[in-house]
This record gives sequence, structure tokens and C-alpha cells, in this order.
Amino acid sequence: MGASYESDRPLNSAGRIFEAFYQTDSRRPPQSLQVHDLVPTDQALRLVQDRADIDISGPEFNFVRSIRVFDVRYARQHESGRDGDCNRSATVVLGTYGTQGDFSWQRSSVTALPSAHVGLERWGEHCPGIYHRSVFVDWRDYEGNYGFEQVNY
Repeated sequence: MGASYESDRPLNSAGRIFEAFYQTDSRRPPQSLQVHDLVPTDQALRLVQDRADIDISGPEFNFVRSIRVFDVRYARQHESGRDGDCNRSATVVLGTYGTQGDFSWQRSSVTALPSAHVGLERWGEHCPGIYHRSVFVDWRDYEGNYGFEQVNY
């Protein structure tokens, strides 16, 4: 947003305020600064790319470290062949936050999924046909209450 204000009258205190905010020279008024004028983009990315940009190592930030992201890229179970062999395969990864908010992925398994996760309850049971994909996020809030969300895809 840019605006200009010009007056031939002597400036009172209100006029001085307008003069300060709406300069008539070629400089942009402060409210028109773009974000990249404040912090260079590459520097901003370095600040937050691998960690939080503030110290979150204290116990008051345990809720951040409690967040877990399970990516069930696929879980499949089915009978095959004349023998009725049960074929099972799955790729599950777990994302967690470290002490300073650094996020990382590690291999996981169907058996590591929280009980609140739905869609694989019959996994390993005889051999019902299952094909499942989902992202499951769970956490404990600052009061210790459990919460979760699941998106199947």
C-alpha cells in the first residue's frame, strides 16, 4: 500500500505524522516494504530449514517433540498361488521432531502404528485382502491430552 499526502499549509502535529508516513520523495513508505526487504530469502531459509529459530529445548515445548507422523506409504496383504500363501508387504515411515524442532524420518512398521490408527486391524490375521495407504499424525498437547488425525489416500 502506498499513498501520498501533500499540503501547502504549515504542518501541525497531525501534519507531521502524515509527512512521516507519506513521504513525497521516491522512497517507499515503510508499510510498503516487501518481506524480502526485511530478511534475505536465503538467510530466512537457513534460519528455519533444519531447526526452530528459537530455543525450544525446554520442557514447555515437549508437545512439539510429542508429534509423530506415520506415513503408511502402502500396506498390502493378500492370498496368492494355489497353496493360499499369504503375501504381506508394507512401507511405513515415522517422522519425529528432535530437541530443537529438527524433523527426521525413520523406517517403521505396521505393528508400530498407534491403536487409534484404523484400516489395518486385520493385518496378520489369517489373510484377508487389505490394501491401505494413510498419513496418521498424533501428539500430546501441553496438558498431556492425546490427539490424532488420519488421512487415508
